[in-house]
Amino acid sequence: MSLFALTCRASLRYPGLVRLSSLFYSQRYRGAPLTIRHYSTRPATQNDPAIHYVRNIGIIAHVDAGKTTTTEQMLYNCGALRHAGNVDRGDTVTDFLPMERERGITIQSASITFKWPPKERLNPGSQQYIINLIDTPGHVDFRFEVERCMPVLDGAVCVIDAVEGVEAHTERVWASAHEFKVPRIIFVNKLDRDGASFKKSVQDIGLKLNGMPLVCQIPWWSKETIRGVVDVVTRSVVSWAGTKDAPEELSNKQLEGSIKDEIERARERLIEQLCEKDDELLELWSTPGKDLPEAAIKESIRRVVNDGDGSLIPVFAGSSLKNIGIYALLDAVKDYLPSPSDRPELEVQVGRTRQPLSHVLQASNSSKKPQPHIESLASVFKVVNDPRRGALAFVRVYHGILKKNTLVWNANLQQFERPLNMLQISAAQTIDIPQLSPGQIGAIMGLKAARTGDTLLSFGSNKAPQTEIATVQVRPPKIPPAVAFIVLDAYSPTGARALEAALENLSREDPSLRWSQDEKTEQYTLSGMGTLHLEVARDRLENHYKAEAYWGAISVDYKECLTAPSGLHRAVFDKVVAGKSGKAACSVVIEPLEDHHRDTLSNPYLERDGNVIQVQFPRENLVSDIESTRQQLTNGVISALARGPRRNSPMHRCLVTVTYDATTDFFGPTPSAHFVGAANKAVRSALKEAYQQGTVGVLEPVMLVTIVCPETSAGAVQHDLHSVRGGHVLEVKDMQETVVREGDVIDASDIYAPPDPYEFQTTLRETRKGQLRMLEITARVPFVEMLDYDTLLRGKTQGRHTLTMALDTFERVTGPREKAL
Repeated sequence: MSLFALTCRASLRYPGLVRLSSLFYSQRYRGAPLTIRHYSTRPATQNDPAIHYVRNIGIIAHVDAGKTTTTEQMLYNCGALRHAGNVDRGDTVTDFLPMERERGITIQSASITFKWPPKERLNPGSQQYIINLIDTPGHVDFRFEVERCMPVLDGAVCVIDAVEGVEAHTERVWASAHEFKVPRIIFVNKLDRDGASFKKSVQDIGLKLNGMPLVCQIPWWSKETIRGVVDVVTRSVVSWAGTKDAPEELSNKQLEGSIKDEIERARERLIEQLCEKDDELLELWSTPGKDLPEAAIKESIRRVVNDGDGSLIPVFAGSSLKNIGIYALLDAVKDYLPSPSDRPELEVQVGRTRQPLSHVLQASNSSKKPQPHIESLASVFKVVNDPRRGALAFVRVYHGILKKNTLVWNANLQQFERPLNMLQISAAQTIDIPQLSPGQIGAIMGLKAARTGDTLLSFGSNKAPQTEIATVQVRPPKIPPAVAFIVLDAYSPTGARALEAALENLSREDPSLRWSQDEKTEQYTLSGMGTLHLEVARDRLENHYKAEAYWGAISVDYKECLTAPSGLHRAVFDKVVAGKSGKAACSVVIEPLEDHHRDTLSNPYLERDGNVIQVQFPRENLVSDIESTRQQLTNGVISALARGPRRNSPMHRCLVTVTYDATTDFFGPTPSAHFVGAANKAVRSALKEAYQQGTVGVLEPVMLVTIVCPETSAGAVQHDLHSVRGGHVLEVKDMQETVVREGDVIDASDIYAPPDPYEFQTTLRETRKGQLRMLEITARVPFVEMLDYDTLLRGKTQGRHTLTMALDTFERVTGPREKAL
């Protein structure tokens, strides 16, 4: 798609900053006023007042909960769009990849920047907030896409479907946000649908997300149709169906009847729950009584949310498709979610230790040895290859001012790069900017080698730092092991070069995609996180990169492992590499990796693709550059473990101990490639001997499968999973169940949830109006049995099911199934 610039209304004073695709614009935005944002070039710091008006938030949820529709309505309400896009029509701004629009799902995290509130609704003397929003995928195959964006967020909006409640993937991404202590609020969406239940959704939040729901808004029903949304704190209508939620329109809506009484009950419970967590509000509450001022309650909610522990979860209501509650949701983002300056201080990794960023900055300034001064620090959380602009590296700035055309040091690759340009991104829309201030999110053009997870630093000079400052890193990403692969073959030698370039760009965009080439057959293998993940990768290669290849079928990515330790293997490498001669040696022992090994390892080690590699130096004083030697030996081990001796599958669960004794393995100054070759040769020799002795086993991915289906089909599905697929059913539960389960942190009786226009029937066997009784089946099943299982399920459930899978573990294949392999 062509890139174009479109923003909220401002004066058109800088036409040179806008590049517009007139054809695309005329087709979709004909008649819309085109204006651009102007960002101040004034330097900013972490304590600058401007940073308090920045919100870096993400939208997380299960697939099809309404994330993209919510984002579109946010853009519409802020004035960036004349008409909100629709997922079903395929004209959304954030789902800008052709395959996203074809399938109606989010594949890539799309970053959007807009201002709130719009100028026409801005109170006198107030200032607009800059909201950097990331619309993340909901499909489990793209969970890595969600988790690599999670650390850069200061807050998150979790969207749940009011009909389905809290679903499986929602629990997973909620757990990821909890791991990084990201402050969260919840938006209960799709309240306009038949069978929607705000009460059940609130109860689901408490029971499944292990936090007490804090009901901040209540839907106002007319029979079984949502009329609007009422704010519990202000006791006023904040959204009404069929209006633009303008203050003059909403002021005419007066609370009446049962909704007025329910708001008072909800407000009382809200204040009680806040007082249990917030001592400041408790002191205020004990003086004037329960009728506290609105500002005090809002400040209390903000303090509780900013802890990031998820013990109290503010809940908001609405319908994105009908634009009900979106204006109020944006106000909640502004009022309750933190700015970058409100978050705890960033911890960075320096060498092998983690330290607060302020300590690193102070050490660089106060050190007696001359050290480069860190002018700015940013983290690359996403790389996208754009057809017109090349590679775009999305960054979050944590310290200082990152300016375009400034030389930056890549701490992961240990090299300098120069960004050519800097952009503010709104999905497929771009605005050129001169710099990025602390807390801001933007994209950098021109970085040749930066990958996801890299850390960028700028110094006052262009000399490579020789101290630990050169190793400062912000949260390197954890890439999960692949579970599926597809084999492809280029049409011609010329096509092979183009295919390799495309595969390299694709793996740089998404590090959870890996590729390799077989030395004998010259075929390529592309590995990923699931069937849909690889289908999307193939679509990108064919349609975006125009790569031509013969494609095989998607298969399970088996691994190989050792079942017994290998003997000590010493290898000497003395070949000529790249015209340079040299000689290096090392010794290697490989053992099956056990859980207790990580606790007992005394030497520094690296964990990569499920293997642990440690390098020992018995004579450290005789090694001139230990860290460089360790890195080269480790690289040699990694390359050797990429292909096992039995099936050419990657090795997994191996503990590799490399010993480099300078008294026997040093033969004079040696090029780094020879250390790599020595370690590679030693590991291959050990694996070859293990295969000859029959101590190489095969591992297969086992998935944690969650299936929601009607009660009438559940018996057949359970039988098929257990008897035919070789799986183990772990749990079967009723989706309408609201009783307390053993081990739950939250007691269902303590949860306040306003009544629905209709209530549950008296027994769990009876169904809610217009809805089947649904059961959730959780099982562990080999991935090979689940490749096309979704299609089979359609016949058993008449299409009334949802299926989600996530990698649980790798297990040894034994018996007849091992022989079949």
